Amino acid sequence: MADKKSKMPRFSLTWLYLVIAIVLGYLVLNSGGSSLQGGASKEVSYTEFKQYVAQGYASSIVVNKKESSLVMYVRPEHIRDVFKTGNVPVGSQAYVETEFLSSEKLQDFLDEQETLGHFSGRVSHRSGDSGLWNFIWSFGPLIFIIVFWIMMMRRMGGGGSGNAGGPMGIFNVGRSRAQLVEKDEASKVTFRDVAGQAGAKQEVQEIVEFLKNPKKYTDLGGKIPKGALLVGPPGTGKTLLAKAVAGEADVPFFSMSGSDFVEMFVGVGASRVRDLFRQAKEKAPCIIFIDEIDAVGRARANRAAMSSNDERESTLNQLLTEMDGFGTNSGVIILAATNRADILDKALLRAGRFDRQIHVDLPDLNERKEIFQVHLRPIKTDETLDIDFLARQTPGFSGADIANVCNEAALIAARGSKSSVGKDDFLAAVDRIIGGLEKKTKVMTAEEKRTIALHEAGHASISWLLQYANPLVKVTIVPRGRALGAAWYLPEERQITTREQMLDEMCATLGGRAAEELFTGHISSGAMNDLERVTKQAYGMIAYMGMGDKLPNLCYYNNDEYNFQKPYSEATAETIDQEVREMIAEQYARAKKILNEHAGEHAQLAQLLVEREVIFAEDVERIFGPRPWTSRTEELLDEQKTTENEG
Repeated sequence: MADKKSKMPRFSLTWLYLVIAIVLGYLVLNSGGSSLQGGASKEVSYTEFKQYVAQGYASSIVVNKKESSLVMYVRPEHIRDVFKTGNVPVGSQAYVETEFLSSEKLQDFLDEQETLGHFSGRVSHRSGDSGLWNFIWSFGPLIFIIVFWIMMMRRMGGGGSGNAGGPMGIFNVGRSRAQLVEKDEASKVTFRDVAGQAGAKQEVQEIVEFLKNPKKYTDLGGKIPKGALLVGPPGTGKTLLAKAVAGEADVPFFSMSGSDFVEMFVGVGASRVRDLFRQAKEKAPCIIFIDEIDAVGRARANRAAMSSNDERESTLNQLLTEMDGFGTNSGVIILAATNRADILDKALLRAGRFDRQIHVDLPDLNERKEIFQVHLRPIKTDETLDIDFLARQTPGFSGADIANVCNEAALIAARGSKSSVGKDDFLAAVDRIIGGLEKKTKVMTAEEKRTIALHEAGHASISWLLQYANPLVKVTIVPRGRALGAAWYLPEERQITTREQMLDEMCATLGGRAAEELFTGHISSGAMNDLERVTKQAYGMIAYMGMGDKLPNLCYYNNDEYNFQKPYSEATAETIDQEVREMIAEQYARAKKILNEHAGEHAQLAQLLVEREVIFAEDVERIFGPRPWTSRTEELLDEQKTTENEG
């Protein structure tokens, strides 16, 4: 009996609308025309028609030559004379129909009656049946409204069929929108495609191993984590890691975004959560992946005045209930990704829901090298390409940024009609992504060009002369994006940063403004970005890192999203402001002192910039001499190369 019920077709209102439309069409087309014309009608012989016209009963005549038929509309005062009944109201559009043999004889008859004064109405001609057009004009708007309503209901319900909604989606709006990847479907992403992130891969590989062989863990009394939260900056590969889990686990995989739970209808989000977990239990063992979970998992407000959307909070409450509702070893594991773990609700992060937080950080030097090797597979490169140099040239780049660099380099090489992609193309791609597109056509006066050259030469000079400043790679005064000039450095790979290193970087950043004041006698708006960076850095050092002389070892960082008050007094705020001013003024004076001591070299560097517009580290080394300090990054690279050669 159950099988018979399951095989029966599902009821859908679409079929009901179709039946109604067919019935309406049948009634309209087979009603003898009365419903179309709005009055009484009857068929008469051609002789009776001629009598009615001769007696002056006709108000107008419509002739259909194609079907040799005509319609004569009766004048209101003669309706009862024609139909011989008192039931027809005066003024209604009553008419009679007849057929004729010859259109020429009909026209002669009408001309004769018009001459005698028996007929003075209008004669019109039609080439075909007007029933279809009358039907369209009468019921077209209604049909359009019905079709439009059906389409809107489909869209609100997710459209299509299956889990997403079905033909009438409004009735399935509470169904889950998760995309299901069955275990027998081939996945293009595996752990081989995820370069770097060795720690994160090890964590998720254990989840995959449990799904493949759960008895190995349960026999020892172990419990698999119910959920794992992938946390990290944008573009670091959280979603890619989840796709790799789907490709490796060989189990059903439900994937959806946190925003898919949010809907304008009350209760829809909670309903979709229930439906998602119901489907997951039926497919167990399986994985549920929720991308950007902060869209639905944001911390609930403690105060009523600051309460957020009740619908979002009810969805979060349902999610919390479902995550703690199924059995420990039911085989349903939840993966989620976010770059805002600090704003998630604490109940969502507790043990028993998301037992593990897997940090997917920005790749370090070696990891960037591995990521480059993955994204360089489909690209035709030449012998000038140095992956080690590219990895050093892209500090702070995420995996998505590196993929963008490789693609941009290929586009630049293709634009130049090259047969392969070389080192210069990759450097141009990095410059394009960091600084923006070159604007060589921007008009600048000679004085502006000289000021910009002095400014950029100031940055380059001080960064070359200070021990902890980042080594210089390239300086240009060609406008890029919104910047009129730029200097590229090779930042050192550091796990921690000391106060001395920060002060050296601050001094190098202020070198541009100091050079303008020393060698032009005035300052310009070109240092605005430098001053913004220095100010933020100084406030961070004083207020957050406890590096101030008057406020040592104090951190005033406040992570409370709903606290709009400063976590310190007004007197402390004045002290912080004073320390920031003193720190920046000290480093500015230090920059001016260094530039005064090396004014000749700085002038040579600025003149070279004016002449060539772009200079490299080799040019700076030729003027200032070699840097007496070697960065820790270069030492690590040298050690790594030595180890590889020995191996």
